[in-house]
Amino acid sequence: MKHILTGLIILLLCVSSCKTTYTAKQETSRTVAEKIQQVFPKSQITEIENLDGFKKTYQIALQQPLDHSDKSKGTFTHYIYLSHNDFSLPTVIETEGYQAYVRTKEMSKILRGNQVIVEYRFYGKSRPEPTPWKYLKYDQAIEDYHDIVTKLKKLYTGKWVSSGISKGGETVLIYKSKYPNDVDVAVPYVAPLINTQEDPRTTEHINTIGTAECRAKVTRFQRLLLENRASLLKEIRTYATEKGMKFTKVSVEEALEYAALEFSFSFWQWGAKCDDIPTDTASAKELFDYVNKVVGISFYNDKTFHRLLPSYYQHMIELGYYGFDFTPVKDLLKVVTSTSNNRFAPMNVDLTYNPNYIKKVRNYVENKGDQILYIYGEYDTWGACAPTPKTSVDALKMVLKGGAHSTRIKHFSPEDQQKIYAKLKKWLGMKVQINQL
Repeated sequence: MKHILTGLIILLLCVSSCKTTYTAKQETSRTVAEKIQQVFPKSQITEIENLDGFKKTYQIALQQPLDHSDKSKGTFTHYIYLSHNDFSLPTVIETEGYQAYVRTKEMSKILRGNQVIVEYRFYGKSRPEPTPWKYLKYDQAIEDYHDIVTKLKKLYTGKWVSSGISKGGETVLIYKSKYPNDVDVAVPYVAPLINTQEDPRTTEHINTIGTAECRAKVTRFQRLLLENRASLLKEIRTYATEKGMKFTKVSVEEALEYAALEFSFSFWQWGAKCDDIPTDTASAKELFDYVNKVVGISFYNDKTFHRLLPSYYQHMIELGYYGFDFTPVKDLLKVVTSTSNNRFAPMNVDLTYNPNYIKKVRNYVENKGDQILYIYGEYDTWGACAPTPKTSVDALKMVLKGGAHSTRIKHFSPEDQQKIYAKLKKWLGMKVQINQL
């Protein structure tokens, strides 16, 4: 009997202890979520699978105004993802240029603080259907970021760093130019600031980068794709059937010609290898497999066409873009008649281009944009459109020799990384710990 009573007492103590521990964990989670709820009172907050390097990760669904200057126009559901460690540590806001990819970002690995990933308005889960295009303006998106950061600063009192890749990096620069004091440091990766709807600098880059021999191989491959039109169309149709892709928005014939035109841009953008380019002896399957690897024929299928409509809308009205160079294959084209990418923008929508929007951004970041760390790859086609800060500006532009659009801080030499870390330390202060990659 004594042993039974002792066992019961031990069991009760264990249950009590386990319950207390569980409650404490729940209270910690609830406290963070409740504080977030206080600054976003109308939001829906859901704890999701945690990211590496953080204690908690939350999905926050906000009711964001369609028009920040006229709240009567209604709202849309805007998704952000907050990963929490400590309210006093630095916070990285990742300004996605498209839909959100919820993962631990490079700057978050360096700072090991908190992270906020903001899905760009009208992309991914944050896209209303039908899409009210007139509210997809950059100034509206910047107000989204400013509102989110202003509210979160009531909780997260440490240093703030903005970071973004490609169009997301472009967003970093636009945000910095509009609200220079919202963040302490801006880190745009491979971010272009484009001059026109068909910026000629990208074509100049394609025609001068690398060796003459490699550029000739690129051009020859573009021609091979169209010289073998019938067999390539067959390969595309077979692949589309296997993958369940539909090509009703952009025909298979258009997809082949656009892929041939796009090839030179993508080849240098992604740092493809000259030795890998198929030659005249290659089979149709080999030609298709390579263009599919570098460009991706799925880029032109109905699903991707719909997903990227917001991007092309923004490029055509405010951001600018690049045009196709017909020179290498003009005599082989049968379907594509325009060098413009506006073929991929929404139809029956005003696409009037504002040439002054990006000019103002460039003027600011090149002449006044202090505490901006620029990361670029030498071969990346978009690098042709990179801003160049004046020597009087306290900024650092790093260009990785031979680097591509995938260039990150971790790809630089140890010596160059030390230069980057030293600059971050100077800008963020001695109290902020820099964790080397």
